[in-house]
Amino acid sequence: MPVPDEPRNAAQRRIHAAATKLFADLGVTRVSVSELAAAAGVARGTIYNNVGDTEGLFEKVAAQLVGEMAERVERSFGSEKDPAQRMAHGIRLYIRRAHDEPDWGRFMNRFGFSNASMQALWATDPVQNLRDGIETGRYKIRTEQLPSVLGMLTGAVLAAMYPVLEGHRTWRDAGSETAELVLIALGVSRREANRLATAELPTLAD
Repeated sequence: MPVPDEPRNAAQRRIHAAATKLFADLGVTRVSVSELAAAAGVARGTIYNNVGDTEGLFEKVAAQLVGEMAERVERSFGSEKDPAQRMAHGIRLYIRRAHDEPDWGRFMNRFGFSNASMQALWATDPVQNLRDGIETGRYKIRTEQLPSVLGMLTGAVLAAMYPVLEGHRTWRDAGSETAELVLIALGVSRREANRLATAELPTLAD
């Protein structure tokens, strides 16, 4: 799966990381070249040479973060084929990363429902997972319900990130409980949902 707008060099990766932190800390979707240069610790010319104008940078960063995470989660599944187990692992990996990388977690928690993020999400594994689950009968939902189900899934994961970021819950508890509840909503039995949501979690691929 291609990652949207993937930074091509070290300078771009540094600038994108600084932009992610700025957007999350300030709660804004636009920053000036001067602000970004100061946050990244580079000259203004470096910003222009690597990202051009900052107009549209938020959309690029959001799409790249969603695509990059979806690709890493996909590679973390290994040979696992069961849509329900993949769903449980995916939910828990997202919530764990919010704990391990707070800047990433705050960006996702604050902007996870932005247009750029949601548009990127439609091309990634969560949607294909839902389609596979419907086709195999693993999930008891209808195809026309996909937009609502995706919104429910995204909302549940983002809501679970917040108490983890604030230090009120562990990523393990929040991740497993959220995965279990989502699977139940998709039609998996309570007992099996609990088993899948507490199975050994694979390491997030690099």
